[in-house]
Amino acid sequence: MTDANAPFPRKIDISLTVNGERVEARVDASRHLVDFLRLDLGLTGSHAGCEHGVCGACTLQVNGDIVRGCLTLAAQLDGADVWTVEGLTDTGALADLQAEFVTRNALQCGFCTPGMLFSAADLLAGHAHPTRDEIREHISGNYCRCTGYEAIVDAIETVATARAAKAGVPA
Repeated sequence: MTDANAPFPRKIDISLTVNGERVEARVDASRHLVDFLRLDLGLTGSHAGCEHGVCGACTLQVNGDIVRGCLTLAAQLDGADVWTVEGLTDTGALADLQAEFVTRNALQCGFCTPGMLFSAADLLAGHAHPTRDEIREHISGNYCRCTGYEAIVDAIETVATARAAKAGVPA
């Protein structure tokens, strides 16, 4: 006989890949992905900002899609492939974006930067020549309180142009 008032299982066993490495963990059923990464794995690149999925500071990549780490439960990710800004930095996938963010001073305090980089990379993966309006639209889910966005848009536009030229994609 089960007790109707008994709490649901509090701990869930998960096995996932984080930044190319297999991770097995027992997580609290209510632990959010961004907290799991930061507190349990020590991957502090993504930030917990608004905790409502609005600011974009917790943006990560799960199974190739960008997601809000504050809205995604770690327990949902059994078998998933998760990438953080640390992992994509190590692979070099963000190197040109990171360098241009530095050149343009598009990362003043750095709190929004990981989310901005994920959003920019997501845009550029599917669009060789985004317009400035398309860039603004794609990063609109990421708040920045320091830059006024122009430097960020400039950096993304510059990288898009350079990548397209390198790939021989006509403008």
